[in-house]
This record gives sequence, structure tokens and C-alpha cells, in this order.
Amino acid sequence: MKIIIDTHIFLWALASPHKIAEDRLRILESRAHTVYVSAITITELMIKSSIGKLHIDFDPVDLARQSGFDLHPFSAEEALLLKELPFHHKDPFDRMLIAQSIASNRPIMTDDEKFSLYECEMI
Repeated sequence: MKIIIDTHIFLWALASPHKIAEDRLRILESRAHTVYVSAITITELMIKSSIGKLHIDFDPVDLARQSGFDLHPFSAEEALLLKELPFHHKDPFDRMLIAQSIASNRPIMTDDEKFSLYECEMI
């Protein structure tokens, strides 16, 4: 299975894996699955760090790779879906992750219940 992980899942996987349910943690740790950290997640972390909402003192791209995650670019075609997405969720980063999940036909691992209001598969 190929899955995209939400930003908080990425941060938890790095620093607080105990916050991730056992079944999800097995998915993240299994070599049978390809787990993607989206360019959107990296963008969100860098923007929030630059405005002081998060303290990021590491290279998230390097750490994602070291942790066995693959990187998923955000494409112009995926961005086109944003025009049609209803505004159940106002967070622009989450809306981009939802569009990416739908466009790439990959499930997304998140604890954000608002994702369920969209046509993306959730884990």
C-alpha cells in the first residue's frame, strides 16, 4: 500500500510514536508499504517555523528520508482539485493534502476527522 501521512503523524512518528495507534504504527514501520511525506507537510513546517508557531531545529527532508519515508511532490494537477473541494476544512495545508490524496488515489493517515467529509480514503 502507498499512503500519505498528515503533518501531525509525521511529527509524532519522529518524536512521539506512542501517540500513534498500534495498527497505524505497524503500517508506518512495515517495509510492505510506501509511506509518503508530502511536500505540503514540509511547506507547512517551514512556514509555521518561520512565523514562530513551531520550533523546527532539524532538516525535515533529511529526517524523513532517514526514517524510511519517501517524499511526495505536490503537482499542478493536484492543485487544480482545490477549486472544486467544498470548504468543510479551512486549513489550506490540510486542503492541499486532501487534494493530493484524492488526485493520487492514495489513502491518507490522519487523526483529523474533517478529512472524512471528503472523498479521500483515510487510515
